[in-house]
Amino acid sequence: MPQMLTIVMPVYNEVDLLQLAIQRVEAVELPEELIRQIVIVDDCSTDGTTDRLREIQIERPNLEVCFHKTNRGKGAALRSGFARAQGDIVLIQDADLEYNPKDYPKLLAPILEGDADVVYGSRFLGESHRVLYFWHYVGNKILTTLSNMLTNLNLTDMECCYKVFRREVVDRLVLMEDRFGFEPEVTAALAKLQVRIYETAIRYSGRTYAEGKKINWRDGLSAIRCIMRYNLWPPSKQKAKTPQISPQSTRPPEAVQGSSTENDRA
Repeated sequence: MPQMLTIVMPVYNEVDLLQLAIQRVEAVELPEELIRQIVIVDDCSTDGTTDRLREIQIERPNLEVCFHKTNRGKGAALRSGFARAQGDIVLIQDADLEYNPKDYPKLLAPILEGDADVVYGSRFLGESHRVLYFWHYVGNKILTTLSNMLTNLNLTDMECCYKVFRREVVDRLVLMEDRFGFEPEVTAALAKLQVRIYETAIRYSGRTYAEGKKINWRDGLSAIRCIMRYNLWPPSKQKAKTPQISPQSTRPPEAVQGSSTENDRA
C-alpha cells in the first residue's frame, strides 16, 4: 500500500511566485511508493496572493487550502497546515523558490529507508548555493551553534526551511511560536523527544530583500529568545495556539468530496 507525503506550504505575499512554486512541487518525481498531498496556507496576504490562490484552487480542486483571517506568521501557518496533513510523512516547503523541490528524494530517503524519524536540509553541506549576505551566514552559524549547545545536537543548519517528519512525530509536537521562531522551537522539541534526526545537503537560491526576502534582524533576536525559552523552560502540556481561520468556504461548488474548508479541522 503506498504511503502519502504531505507537503505543507505557508504563503505570504508571493503573488508572482505562487503558481510556479506549486507547479514545481507538483512536477517533482517522488519515489514510486509515495503519493502526494499539497496543503497551502495563505497567511492573510495583501498583495493579491489570496485572490490568485482562489483562482488556482478552482483549476486544481485537489489542493488543500486554508486562509488565515489575520497575518500570524510562518509558525502559525505551519500549525494550520499540520492540522490538515493526512500523510504518513510531512514536509515543509516555502513558496518563495529559495528551496528546490528536486531535493525531495534526498530528503525523504533516510525516512523511507527506516533510518530517520526527522530529516533536516542543510545549505552548508556542499551543494550549490547563491552567494549573498555574509552577516546572514554568520548569524545562522551563531543561532545553530547556540541551539546545538542546548539541545546537544550537531546540526549545521537549524534554520533551514526543509524539515521532513514522520507523521507520528508531528502528532507529538506541541508548538507555540507564530513567526520564524518555529525553527528553534521545533528543534528543541525534537531534541527532547529524542527522535532520530538526519541532515542532508540541499541546494539554495536565496533572495535579496529587493526580491522579497522577509526575515530580518528582529527575527534573529527572537530566535535567541526561542532557543533559550524552549530548551531551558519548555512548555509542559500546554495546548498549541490555533490560528484564526476565515469562516468563508475555500472550496468551489465543484470541489472533490473529502476536501477540507477553512473552518474545519482548524
